[in-house]
Amino acid sequence: MKKFIYLLSLITPFFLGNFAYAALPTDLADLVEDSAPAVVNITSKKEVTRNFSRSPLDEFERFFGIPRGQYPQQPEPETREAIGFGSGFIFKNEYILTNFHVVDGATEVIVSLNDRREFQAEIVGVDPLSDLAVLKIDGNNLKKVKIGDSDKLSVGDWVIAIGSPFSFDFSVTAGIISAKGRSINNNNIGNYVPFIQTDVAINPGNSGGPLLNLDGEVVGINSQIYSRSGGYQGLAFAIPINVAMEVADQIVKNGKVARGYLGVRVGEVDNDLALALGMKKPYGALINDVEKGESADDGGLLPGDVILEFDEKEIKFSGDLPHVVGRIMPGTKADAKVFREGKEITLTFDLGELPSDDRSFVPARNSATEDPLGMRIADATEENTGKEGIEGVVVTRVASGSPASGRIARGDVITEIRASGKKYQIQSVEDFENAVKDFESGDRIALVGRRGTNRFFVAITVE
Repeated sequence: MKKFIYLLSLITPFFLGNFAYAALPTDLADLVEDSAPAVVNITSKKEVTRNFSRSPLDEFERFFGIPRGQYPQQPEPETREAIGFGSGFIFKNEYILTNFHVVDGATEVIVSLNDRREFQAEIVGVDPLSDLAVLKIDGNNLKKVKIGDSDKLSVGDWVIAIGSPFSFDFSVTAGIISAKGRSINNNNIGNYVPFIQTDVAINPGNSGGPLLNLDGEVVGINSQIYSRSGGYQGLAFAIPINVAMEVADQIVKNGKVARGYLGVRVGEVDNDLALALGMKKPYGALINDVEKGESADDGGLLPGDVILEFDEKEIKFSGDLPHVVGRIMPGTKADAKVFREGKEITLTFDLGELPSDDRSFVPARNSATEDPLGMRIADATEENTGKEGIEGVVVTRVASGSPASGRIARGDVITEIRASGKKYQIQSVEDFENAVKDFESGDRIALVGRRGTNRFFVAITVE
């Protein structure tokens, strides 16, 4: 039986495994009692339509123009009401913070408080990219949560979740912070969130509920789980409260969220590529493509650059870059530390605004390319590439078992080779062969080129 890995929103049903936790270092009763009144249960209602497929008889009738009514009619599409459950918490006056996926497509949202009062909620605004939504209710004597600082969290810190798993209101579970700054993407939800990973037992219905520290402050919003079977396996993810409050404040004030925009396509720097580029270790976000006329282009960023820091925040992995840039308001100037051709330089960017179609920061595949040995090449022409004005060499064959095997593909166009901070422009087979003469067995080089519409940087070792 094949095993599958699912990244699940917590609104999806699953079974809870058995996990044993060490005793917490404090009594939680007072903390829970103080926080629970600000936690809410959310019931979302939406209409779903079931379409009945046409029978072969219907298609026969339609094709030959036979008048309808001579055969049994196909049932009309059926519309029914679907109900989902989630959690949330009151963070400001009458405003409630929850997950976007809890209320996505809802025609009606009901909020239930700890004191059993119920309200019909207004959806003030949503932000799918962070999986957040802000609701508003008209009520009195509403208790608010205490907002903490998620930047102060450390791996190993104890945290508590309060929510309504499977509609069991105001259930409490506890665990520890397992990791910070996780980059995950579930159907384009979470692209701009450096998730907190915990081992807190959470279930369907916990979505949108608070993650609290031992001071009773909200430090995260429980959002998703990671599972091989669809069941809880000790991997849960929460949105840092610092990120969530920035989003929530924008929604309350403007009804939408604006994010900074560079206009780049990024890739990961692995160990081989780091050595080929002359870096001491794999680090940062590799720039594979720069969008013409956008902030990165105007600021002088080039394909092959590696961003090490942005706005004084370190960029360890490519997924860190959208987290940092997305939190900066459009029109803001920001500096970046960039590794280019063996040196570190500083560039300044006047950030644009992320388009509504979310074009930037598409993770690049480190597919293709890299080494002359084991490849047959030819001058790139319109005939062998299908495009006009292509410069470089096109790969016509890759030998099985060669350094390029599995990395370079037939049809890849190589335009540049980089090694130890030196750049070789490749416009012809002659350029390619002359560049290869400079390398010895064991040298790591980076082939730069295009596969389809995507630019690639791939490191290989010369044999």
